[in-house]
Amino acid sequence: MHAISTKQLRYFHALARLKHFGKAADFCSVTQPALSMQIKDLEQILGLNLVIRGKSQITFTPDGDEIARRAEKILADIQDLADYAKTRAGILAGNFRLGIIPTIAPYILPSLLPVLSARFPDLSLKLRETTTPNLVDEVMQGQLDAIIVALPIHDNDLISQTLFEDPFFLVTNQQDIGPDESPAKLMQDNNLLLLEEGHCLRDQTISLCEMVSPQNLSQFGATSLKTLLELVANNQGITLIPKIAAKIEITKDSPLRLIKFPAPEPSRTIGLVWRKSSPRTKDFNALGNEIKKMMNL
Repeated sequence: MHAISTKQLRYFHALARLKHFGKAADFCSVTQPALSMQIKDLEQILGLNLVIRGKSQITFTPDGDEIARRAEKILADIQDLADYAKTRAGILAGNFRLGIIPTIAPYILPSLLPVLSARFPDLSLKLRETTTPNLVDEVMQGQLDAIIVALPIHDNDLISQTLFEDPFFLVTNQQDIGPDESPAKLMQDNNLLLLEEGHCLRDQTISLCEMVSPQNLSQFGATSLKTLLELVANNQGITLIPKIAAKIEITKDSPLRLIKFPAPEPSRTIGLVWRKSSPRTKDFNALGNEIKKMMNL
């Protein structure tokens, strides 16, 4: 009997997460036939039927669901073993794979990267920018060492460290706003522009906007904060922007106007998240401390 390989587990876990052979193959950087063959070999080794292959979709057997769960844990444990060896080289030395959401990355990385390079010259930082669900999946699988996201993240296998609070501002192109026009009234009277689904900032915005009528929530989903601000500048509506982005995206000569919310002002909590089983706690604490110092906290 052949032994199960980590390649087979990695391919199967990708298929279980993406529910599509083509997408899983792209994620693993292999051809679809190669991925399919490895999964068939895994089924043969285990003597179990894991995947029900339909014409237009695939489903997983109960055994497939259980093997996917166990594969995720095994892959994370293997990564933790490698991470333990990295800790012997010193704090923040060697490869470190950091994930970060798009509504944070452009606003802290330009300042953070030179600091880390000077403070930890043996650090080789690999960056991954994508949405929160993808980052959480990848840190759970051991594909990322840590992620910077908006908290909370509800998973008992993950640990989080709060880095800073990031207040929200309302953004409008209206220059003649009277003193009686509060953020709540502006949000009632105007089209509220949001990021596309999958961005946590969209969910945070919606949760802050209970006073907005459904017809005022734009059905258009922008891919970036820059796009949202361009739309606001062209009188397509209003939006919310976190302070960390407002300081960079809205310059003095911008036609856009920032409206501050009354206390207690809404905000998002930015944190560093990693697997509870990871042995690199000293690295995570060191990284978190550098970010806090950079944010003057």
